[in-house]
Amino acid sequence: MRFVKNVRFFVSVLILAVCSALCVGSCAGVSDASPVSQTGFAFDTVVTITIYNKDKSDVLDACFDLCEQYEALFSATRADSEIWEINNSNGMPVLVSFETASLIQSALLWCEKSNGSLDLTMLPIAEEWCISEQMTRMSENSNYEYYIPDASRLNALLEHVNYKNVVISDENGNVTAYDEELSDAHSYRVQLLDTEAAIDLGFIAKGYIADKLKEFMLSQGIESGVISLGGNILLIREKPDHSPFNIGIQKPFGNAGEVITTVQKTDTSVVSSGCYERYFSDSADGRIYHHIFDTTTGEPVWNGLYGVTVICDSSLQGDALSTYCYILGLDEGLQFIRSLEGVEAVFVTENYEVICSFEE
Repeated sequence: MRFVKNVRFFVSVLILAVCSALCVGSCAGVSDASPVSQTGFAFDTVVTITIYNKDKSDVLDACFDLCEQYEALFSATRADSEIWEINNSNGMPVLVSFETASLIQSALLWCEKSNGSLDLTMLPIAEEWCISEQMTRMSENSNYEYYIPDASRLNALLEHVNYKNVVISDENGNVTAYDEELSDAHSYRVQLLDTEAAIDLGFIAKGYIADKLKEFMLSQGIESGVISLGGNILLIREKPDHSPFNIGIQKPFGNAGEVITTVQKTDTSVVSSGCYERYFSDSADGRIYHHIFDTTTGEPVWNGLYGVTVICDSSLQGDALSTYCYILGLDEGLQFIRSLEGVEAVFVTENYEVICSFEE
């Protein structure tokens, strides 16, 4: 083991002046359009939801109730969650909610699309590295020596990493395809074919939840707002004065609130992934050990990128794409993003060069 220095981390995307006061006369019913925010902690991150309608502030409470419900379903660490039940089922099929089946199916689809670069069964690798836990220990003890797993240990764990060992079936035992539309009229079970495998939906869950929160807020008549789940920002339409939201992309390893570039957007998702969110660094060679892992080696990905921000309609899609493009690296990631319709991305290199897919 090597002694390395702890470094602070910050969320990767922030909203600039999202709660600033609206100018008098900027729209009809100024009092109704006053911004109201609520902040809490869920999914191991800070959650802030803002709406521009103080008369509907009860919607915020309902949103956080939804967050609690989804965390109770999707958390890999809560002993009462459906994901925990799957991971501790000893290979037996587990009856799950429609929401859990849908999210696992979406995760499997992205695992397939990425040719296994994304894999929902990477939990044993993440637990071996325990990045967040080691950061906490360092904060409590400056003499703490970080644990870095050796290749033999990682290879042994990688034998149980394979998304194809996750099977979803209906009440009749029919296995569902990754792109098959699920129906809430059916019941579904999830089975791990490898009893030593375990799943974690962290690379896609916040995006799914953000999309569901937006869907709920629209159903409640919210016409302008912002959902922030750590590095996931989802915009509801536009500001009440019909102007776009100004989104600042956090400068990797910068101070909290220090942006490297901004984008002006309406009614879209802005999701960031990078090596600066949860990590520690080697004081000897400066190598960064972070929470995005290579599914072939079990080690943190390193390809000269600090972060990737994806802009698209779906926060779930943005969640998957930002992680996948970070893994691909600049050249392949840029090429892949440009092959997609309605998707943009901002890449930040280790030299703090900002490269946008929408700029030649």
